[in-house]
Amino acid sequence: MDELSNIQGKIYEIRGVSVMLDFDLAEMYGTETKVLKQAVRRNIERFPDDFMFELTRDEYNFLRSQFVTLETGRGKYSKYLPFAFTEQGVAMLSTVLSSDIAITTNIKIMRAFVAIRKLLLNPPIDKVSELQNEVRELKQRLEEVFTDYNDINEDTRMQLELINETLAELQVKNKELNKPRNPIGFTSPQYRQRNEE
Repeated sequence: MDELSNIQGKIYEIRGVSVMLDFDLAEMYGTETKVLKQAVRRNIERFPDDFMFELTRDEYNFLRSQFVTLETGRGKYSKYLPFAFTEQGVAMLSTVLSSDIAITTNIKIMRAFVAIRKLLLNPPIDKVSELQNEVRELKQRLEEVFTDYNDINEDTRMQLELINETLAELQVKNKELNKPRNPIGFTSPQYRQRNEE
C-alpha cells in the first residue's frame, strides 16, 4: 500500500488530465530518462497527443514551483522539457520498454491510476462539511419553527383582541342592565330622594 501511495504522489494534474513525468517513470523502471525518451521517440507513432505530450516551459516551471518533490533529484535542471504520459501513454510504455521490471512497474502504475479514479468518484466523507450541512439544516428548521411560532402569536393576538372587544361590549350591556330603573307607578318623594343619593 505504501508503494501505491508513492506512485500516486508522482501523478500530477496537467491540462486537465492525470499524468506521470518521464523522469519519474524512468526512475521507477530503473532506466535513465534519456533512454526512456529515446525509446519513445523511436516509437512516436504509438504516442498520440492524448497518450503523451511535452510540457511547455511555463507548465514545467509552474509544476516545479507547486511541488517541492520536483525541486530535488532528477528533473530539477533538465536541459529538455519532460514528457507527460497519460494513463494510456504509461500503458503503451510497457510495449516500448519490454523489460520485466517495466511490465511489473506498469501493473503497479495502472493500479495507482485506478485508485485515483476511484477516489475521485467516491471522495471520502468530509466531517466538517457534514457538520456544516447539519447546522444549516438545523438553522432552517429553527427558522421554520419561529415562523410558525410568530404565526401562532399573531393568531393569538387577534383572538385576544376579539375577546377584549367582546368583553367591552358585555360591560357596556351590563351597565345598561344594572342601571337603576325608573319605578313604575306612584313613588313617594322619600324613595326618589334615596335613589338620587
